Parts: sequence; C-alpha cells; structure tokens
Amino acid sequence: MAALDSSDSVVVDPARPEDLGGVLGRAHRALSVGIVSVVLLIAFEATAIGTVMPVAARELDGVSLYAFAFSGYFTTSLTGMVLAGQWADRRGPLAALATGIGAFAGGLVVSGTAQVMWVFILGRAVQGFGGGLVIVAVYVVVGRAYPERLRPAIMAGFAAAWVVPSIVGPLASGAVAEHLGWRWVFLGIPLLVLLPLGLALPQIRRRAAGPVDHAAGTPAFDRRRIRLALAVSLGAGLVQYAAQDLKPLSLVPGVLGAALLVPAVLRLLPKGTYRAVRGLPSVVLLRGLSAGSFIAAESFVPLMLVTQRGLSPTLAGFSLAAGGLTWAAASWVQSRDRMEPYRERLMTFGMVLVAAAVAVAPTVLVPAVPVWTVAVAWGFGCFGMGLVISSTSVLLLKLSAPSEAGANSAALQISDALSNVVLLATAGAAFAALGSDGTPAFAAVFLPMAAVALVGAWVTTRLRASG
Repeated sequence: MAALDSSDSVVVDPARPEDLGGVLGRAHRALSVGIVSVVLLIAFEATAIGTVMPVAARELDGVSLYAFAFSGYFTTSLTGMVLAGQWADRRGPLAALATGIGAFAGGLVVSGTAQVMWVFILGRAVQGFGGGLVIVAVYVVVGRAYPERLRPAIMAGFAAAWVVPSIVGPLASGAVAEHLGWRWVFLGIPLLVLLPLGLALPQIRRRAAGPVDHAAGTPAFDRRRIRLALAVSLGAGLVQYAAQDLKPLSLVPGVLGAALLVPAVLRLLPKGTYRAVRGLPSVVLLRGLSAGSFIAAESFVPLMLVTQRGLSPTLAGFSLAAGGLTWAAASWVQSRDRMEPYRERLMTFGMVLVAAAVAVAPTVLVPAVPVWTVAVAWGFGCFGMGLVISSTSVLLLKLSAPSEAGANSAALQISDALSNVVLLATAGAAFAALGSDGTPAFAAVFLPMAAVALVGAWVTTRLRASG
C-alpha cells in the first residue's frame, strides 16, 4: 500500500481529450452521471430503509434485534469489499459493480418478503455483500477514469446524490409504510437498479475495464486476503451475536469472534492503522471512527423519536432530511481548489461538529426540548461528515499507487464498515442491557459515540505523512 510520489499521479495532458473540462464535460459526462446514479441508488435505499426500519422491526417482533438489521448489512459488506478490491485491481471494476448491484437488489427482495426477523436480517446481509462490491468498484472507477484534479469534484457529486433521497426518501417511504405497508418500500427500490446499470456499465467498460498493467497479464486472486475477509465477516457476526444475547454462554461466540476478527483485520488494513501512524494508516482509521460513530448514532434516531416522542415514521425520518443538504454543501466546500491547503483543518472542524451533533441528539428525551432540535443538530453533524468523508476518499486516492487503488479503497471501506459493525454491536448491547427503552438506554447509545467522534478529531491531526 505504497504512497504515490509525484511521478505516479495522474497528470493533466491537454492533448488527451479525457483530461479536458470538468466532471460534466463532454469527455466525462456520461460516466459521471452513471456512477453518481449508482450512489443515488445506495443513498435512496439508506434513507428510505432507515425510516421504515422501526415499523418492520415491530411487525416482525424483532425490536430486540434492531441493531442486527443494520450491522448485518455492514458485516457481509466486509467480504464484498475485499473481493471487489481484488477483482477490480486484477480484472477491472465492471464485473464487480454489475454483480454488486444485482446482489443489492436481490437482498431488498428477500427483506421485503420476510415473515420473521432473521430472514429480514438475511436479506440485509445479501444487500451488504452487494453494497460492498459496489462501493469499492466505484472508487476504483474514480481512480482510473478521472485525473486527480477532478476527483474532489466527483466526490462532491457523490455527496450531492444524497440530497434528493435525504429529502424525498424519508417522506416517501414513511407515507408508503403508513398507507401501503413497509414491505413495498423494500420491493420498490430494486426498480432503481435499471438506471445505474444502463448509464454506468457501458462507460466503465470503455474507460476503466481490465487490469492496470495490460502487458503483464491478469494476476491471480490473493486467496489469503479473501480468507481474511471471510474471517472478518464471521468474526464480526459472532461478536454482534454475543453483544445482543447478554448471557454467560454468549462469551463463547464473543471470544471466538474476536479471535477471528482481530488478527484478520490487522492484516487487511495498512500497517499502523490502529496506532494512528501518520499518512495512509490515519486516513483509514479516521474513516472508521467518523462513519462508525455517526452511523451507530443515526441508526437509533428514528427509533428514539417514534418510541419516546410519539412521532410517525414519516416525521421521524424527515427529521434527518436536512442532513443531505448540509452534507452535500460541505462536500462542495472541500472540493474547491482554494480549500486544498486547509483540508486537514476542515476535517478537524468536521469531526468536532459530528461529536457535538451526536451529543445533542438525546436531549430530546427531555420532554421540554423541542423535537426539531434533532433536525438542527443532525444538519450540523452531516455538514461535518461531508467535510470528512469526501476528504478521506480524496486523500486515499492521492496516497495510492494506481495498481493498489482497489486494495486501498477496500481497506478504507473495511474500516468504515467494520467500525459500523463494532460500534453498532456496542450500542446495541448497551441498548438491550438497559431495557431497550427510556432515557438511559438511548443515552448509552449516543454519548459514547460522541466520545468516539472526539477521538476522530484528534486523528485528523495525523493525516499528513511525516517528512
């Protein structure tokens, strides 16, 4: 996972048409619209599903397994990410992306037709595997098809793809759940698969297919990394199960899961990640701390508002809608050329905003605090996330050699997903231990996540490589 020196960077060549214009210029327009549509699909699924999850969990008598519905997705995505990194580096991102979209849609159908909570969670796991394939493949496309100067802009485009889903998704999915049933939210989203398939795949086939070094042939898959990824997924699942089933016998799967998880993760992530070594390891670590703390907290916001403040699923989901706008705005800010010298400072500011938003959210458990406090706090938190997430993606590609973009992108996404699994397991265990209800249970979710975000603020001071 070597860093790039200046000779490895993509150099803008006026003689090459693909280097002219912006992400919506003639050379890149179709590809940009296509891959942003892929992100749009993932965004709509996340905002819509999060809104109806409390309804589905209650109907399937699975509120005690609520965290599993989220962490099941992230657990299997770990294997998908590593497989996609191998697949994309060796044979190009096209097949990984197409397979991932298919699995993603199939998982939605399984969840939408489930009659018991464990089948519902199985569908989420299939979705996660597909999502893991998709997200890494998309990053490899960006690294191959866009010169370095355009990468912040396309990352801002990814953030902008969350705006419409974040506003329309909660409102539409909440209305569908109330009038037609929550299942139709899951069964309707697969129709969106047709758009990214039609737009993105032809352009990726033309511009980013095949291995980086065509002359060297197609290298073999690194089976060891795939075995490690399977160990991570299995270990994370066992840890999550032990955290949800708080009994003495749960120590057995918990210890076994940790024994599988820890050594495998240490081999899949850049050396020094958990010591916050400067440069690439700290970039990867920051991605996990930021995403994990924020997503673990956000997963419980609709449930808190529905069960403690009596909001409908529509209004509970809509309380998070403004976050899409502020996330996109922050991502646009970081994409400006004049902001490049201040990227690390922007990320520190972003993590402080995230920590503050997560800490403020549970104040609505006090009846005198207006429920719109969550919407305001989450708007600021999403602004912070927009600064951090887009910037970690930009820095990751900047520090990656072309032939290692897939593996390094997989490491970034593994850190993201694994942190989600571990922190959701922690939050879910605390939530279940305190009775899955009331102020103490929700406070035990949000306040530790705010502390994790503050650790992330410190890690932002270690992103620049020494020397």
